[in-house]
Amino acid sequence: MKTNFLGLKLKNPIIVAAGPWNRDGINIRKGIAAGAGAVITETIVSDALLDVRPRIAYNGTGAQNIRLYSDIQVESWQREMDIAKSKDSIVIASVSAHTPSELAYLAMKMEKFGADAIELSISSPMGESLEVVASNADRVYQMTKEVVENIKIPVMVKLSQNATNISKVAKTVKKAGGSGVSAINTIRCILGVDIETMKPMLPTYGGYSGVPIRPLGLASVATIAQTVDIPLCGIGGIENYKNALEYISLGASAVQIGTSVMLNGFDVITKIVNDLEKWFDENDIKDIKEIRGQALKHLKSFEEIKIEPITCHSDDKECAENCHLCMNSCIYGAITREEGIIKIDKEKCTGCGLCNFICPVKKLRLDW
Repeated sequence: MKTNFLGLKLKNPIIVAAGPWNRDGINIRKGIAAGAGAVITETIVSDALLDVRPRIAYNGTGAQNIRLYSDIQVESWQREMDIAKSKDSIVIASVSAHTPSELAYLAMKMEKFGADAIELSISSPMGESLEVVASNADRVYQMTKEVVENIKIPVMVKLSQNATNISKVAKTVKKAGGSGVSAINTIRCILGVDIETMKPMLPTYGGYSGVPIRPLGLASVATIAQTVDIPLCGIGGIENYKNALEYISLGASAVQIGTSVMLNGFDVITKIVNDLEKWFDENDIKDIKEIRGQALKHLKSFEEIKIEPITCHSDDKECAENCHLCMNSCIYGAITREEGIIKIDKEKCTGCGLCNFICPVKKLRLDW
């Protein structure tokens, strides 16, 4: 499972993402001890801020957070890095600032303190200014170039899904000399409203993370992989080894896990690493390169898809008891049940495929 990412030799492609779970050296060590290939520090800024309270909300599927950055002063990170690097470990420093020179200053400090690489956090769902920067290819170029020219360790740029031109921004990172990109950052959200009090779950906009954003992360990684030849790290909604493989199959060389650590503790890292290693062994995969980008072969542009007369088929499996999901969801009225047997009207079926995913026993299929 060893992989080379950003020129760093990782023992596996699992990286603990930037966040409060990596708020200091001791907690970074927990991620390393759990088996992660690398750990990214909580995002470091020039002026540490106190946390607001409350700052994290969860609705059972996705999380919103309004924690900004590390509350440890820059100079104090020398001690934390000494702790984090006390044993064989790879630590990437996440830094954020509004100007190229400030970013370069922070990156130089963290390089001096022992960081193996830098991740530039150039977006923040809590404020508008950095979100605008994340979509501005010229600004991203200036920031990346300034950092690259002032340090010798690799520089990775964390991209925002809110940028409609994410491929252009990724190209800009490569042009500026960046070693790679990570995608995606959390997404600007309001998690929900308590209709009894008419108050939002948190008092301001925040970053949305967890399982619900995985499809957005997968699409961003695939888009970048198809348009830019640059090392990729996938982020968003990874809770098991299968999710990690999804990102890798769409072009990522490594993945980051954050919200799952917040919800389940560092043991989730150990489980994902062990399960991934078992899958590699069972499938006789010797190198991550054998599977990286394999799903891209089956990903077409909409214009390339041929319109073919495909319809749904039903096999002999028994339906789930009292289940009517396929019939209720078929907007074309093509599915009926006669004497307990599912019947599909080929004249009405248009091959939309929804029933295939809704059926709990996987009785229905499209041959395509």
